[in-house]
Amino acid sequence: MKFSAAACLATIIPSVSGLLAFPGAEGFGRNAVGGRTGTVYHVTNLNDSGAGSFRDAVSKSNRIVVFDVSGTIKITTRVVVSKNIYIAGQTAPGSGITIYGNGLSFSNANEAIVRYIRFRMGKGGDSGKDGVTIAEGSTMIFDHVSTTWGRDETFSINGAVHNVTIQNTIIGQGLETHSCGGLMQSDYGISLFRNLYIDNKTRNPKVKGMNDFQNNVIYNWGGGGAYIAGDSAGQSNANIINNYFISGPSTSVTAFTRGNANFHGYVSENYYDSNKDGTLNGTPLCVQTSCYSDMDIRGTRFDYPGPGRLMTAPDAVTYVLNNVGANFPARDEVDKSLVAEVRSWGKKGALISQEDASLLNDSGGASAPVDTDGDGIPDAWEDAHGLNSRDASDAMKISSSGYANIEVYINSLVPSS
Repeated sequence: MKFSAAACLATIIPSVSGLLAFPGAEGFGRNAVGGRTGTVYHVTNLNDSGAGSFRDAVSKSNRIVVFDVSGTIKITTRVVVSKNIYIAGQTAPGSGITIYGNGLSFSNANEAIVRYIRFRMGKGGDSGKDGVTIAEGSTMIFDHVSTTWGRDETFSINGAVHNVTIQNTIIGQGLETHSCGGLMQSDYGISLFRNLYIDNKTRNPKVKGMNDFQNNVIYNWGGGGAYIAGDSAGQSNANIINNYFISGPSTSVTAFTRGNANFHGYVSENYYDSNKDGTLNGTPLCVQTSCYSDMDIRGTRFDYPGPGRLMTAPDAVTYVLNNVGANFPARDEVDKSLVAEVRSWGKKGALISQEDASLLNDSGGASAPVDTDGDGIPDAWEDAHGLNSRDASDAMKISSSGYANIEVYINSLVPSS
């Protein structure tokens, strides 16, 4: 990949509106628009396809997708997401929504906003494919997403992809034999904030190009390595700030591997706990090539749009374990078990070749709140906020905040990140 100052400048200019995708959106993808100028689509069943299905919901552009059901949606073929989609997983009742059985493509899903949903590919998914993949496109943000069980990569960005943020997200348990967290390779801006990489043999992540990696937790990587620094003749320019690397039972190599002089990294206060002794007691890595795998260590931070509140690495561990993933309406058993592994501080964790589907919540059960006009906003909320619960047209009207009324509602369900 060729890196240029012009590309850098173009990447950090906000989109035309300047409005955050939602309160708490950060990084390169923070101004994604989602379906703000479109319509509301209700997912009303757990079917793989057809009217009211998740697949149908994301098949056409300019939609805000809300969920009237909870449970696991089993997909047999990959789902391709269209442009200008807001997947509002936080609207699901009960235990939330899991997409299981194959992967998803967000290539050219420009302006996507994806929140509070679980993407779990599994061994039955297409061989050689990623759990979540982006090969091209621009301005997307993924927040409080749980991604596991990819057959190739679990969450991968590789190509002409501009302005993407992944924040507060779990990227874990890539299936062997590959067992990869994912490529994060773009010359045009990827932000990775407060994520958990766990139980991947390698690529936790593999970074190349323009990247901002802050306040992440990386646990139990395998022999392929944790953070792979480019491993390329292409130029890379990355911030690596206040992250915490914690060895687990599968860990046999150090935190940073395969760096070279083409990888220019600003590094600061990245902790490493290598002793697997059941206590979190890591220390900051030395700011030398010996600790950072021969990358070119830069003395000045790259001027990328960083997190609004930068935590120390130890504080980031606490925050991430308490908040990461699709934790609203509630964490599922998969995520609970992954977080428990980290809290063993080196004692628990494994690389896997087959998912444990028994941990999935297959049943629907929970009911959505009453929504008389079917506009995606419950009657009680509309009545309390001066809207008309018998007029569906008010959901997509733009409020004084700049967000559509339905966005104000769905964003109110969860705290700002």
